[in-house]
Amino acid sequence: MLQPADHQTIAIDDTEVAAILQGAVDLHVHPSPSPFPRRLPIAEAAWQAHEAGFRAILTKSHHHSMVTDIRAASEALGGLPIPVFSGVALNNYVGGLNPYAAELALAQGGRMVWFPTISSRAHICVHEEEGENLKFPTNNLGLRHTTEIGILDADGRLKPEVEDILEVIKTHDAVMSCGHLEPDQIDVLVPRAAEVGVTRILVNHPNFVIQADPERARRWVDAGAVIEHSICQYDERSGFFQPDWGIPTLLRFIEAAGIDNTLLGSDLGQKNNPYPVEAYATIVRGLLDAGLPADDVRKLVNANPANLLGL
Repeated sequence: MLQPADHQTIAIDDTEVAAILQGAVDLHVHPSPSPFPRRLPIAEAAWQAHEAGFRAILTKSHHHSMVTDIRAASEALGGLPIPVFSGVALNNYVGGLNPYAAELALAQGGRMVWFPTISSRAHICVHEEEGENLKFPTNNLGLRHTTEIGILDADGRLKPEVEDILEVIKTHDAVMSCGHLEPDQIDVLVPRAAEVGVTRILVNHPNFVIQADPERARRWVDAGAVIEHSICQYDERSGFFQPDWGIPTLLRFIEAAGIDNTLLGSDLGQKNNPYPVEAYATIVRGLLDAGLPADDVRKLVNANPANLLGL
């Protein structure tokens, strides 16, 4: 098994933090290849995580399924040091709400289906309103602008293709992510997914793009979801950081949803941002310093994401 060229080990000198990260699982890594500028490829993300003690990572592209990218990276290097998973985000670039794309990704070993992210109304609206303040990457391939993809029909019911996708996710016992859908659509999607038998339901970064408050997050947990927070929001070195997104904000969401229903993902890999492992070390230390017990922090980065993924 070969290391990637120009591999860079990330040292974690804080022994308490290093111990907590043993067995961690990052379900939100953004490596290359991608139309967005990325700092590290799949294999490098895997090696950095492995050397920090992580047991698995899950990679994400807003534009395509990375399942075959992972296979190619593994074959090129004679294997990867830890399991690396992916899935597919149902944006314009794979045909939108396309059950065929979901089925193909999961049949090839994918573990997650994201409902629209950059093609959601919430993302498009925030991007137009915030502009440069959003600090979201811009594609470097000159791709046409995405168009809005909603999951509800004119009567407020889930579209037939959404129901089809939920059946695909259920059949493969995969994770359903709500992507960047606006809260009113998540209010409909989460309980319906639970009703039809999807058992792994995830809401990503509720206060980024989605713009939900802790009480809304608690209601989604009551309906069957777990909540993932992107640690890139809380690391001051990250381009996504904003002053009102400090550790106290994260703790308010954790208290509302409950420690057993919350997990952390890096949401990192972008150029000019910290490496995922670097941000984990920073945020774990921040949570410990804020008084969160080590066992609870360990749940956020280890047991809870592992359980969601079925490890």
